[in-house]
Amino acid sequence: QVQLVESGGGLVQAGGSLRLSCAVSGITSTGTGFGWYRQAPGKQRELVAVRNSDGFTNYADSVKGRFTISRDNSKNTVYLQMNSLKPDDTAVYLCWAYRGLTNYWGQGTQVTVSL
Repeated sequence: QVQLVESGGGLVQAGGSLRLSCAVSGITSTGTGFGWYRQAPGKQRELVAVRNSDGFTNYADSVKGRFTISRDNSKNTVYLQMNSLKPDDTAVYLCWAYRGLTNYWGQGTQVTVSL
């Protein structure tokens, strides 16, 4: 059974940093891509960052230069380092894994950025 469990969310002031973690189990990292989406109230779910199985990364324009996705295979964990946070970054952040046509989702972790 594949499980993605996020942690690291919380309340932070604008300009601050957070690091989200996604503990992955039940799926091999080989051939699996990972990413982070976010869902804000009243807005569509947005792909924030993705790292494919070959290590290539891509980011939403709104977070380029501020967010970094990484993976530690030894810990079976995917990270999202978020710097220079803005109130517009407030959302539930969901960890995503994909393998072929199959997608897996975590439950999400809340990130709130205050002025």
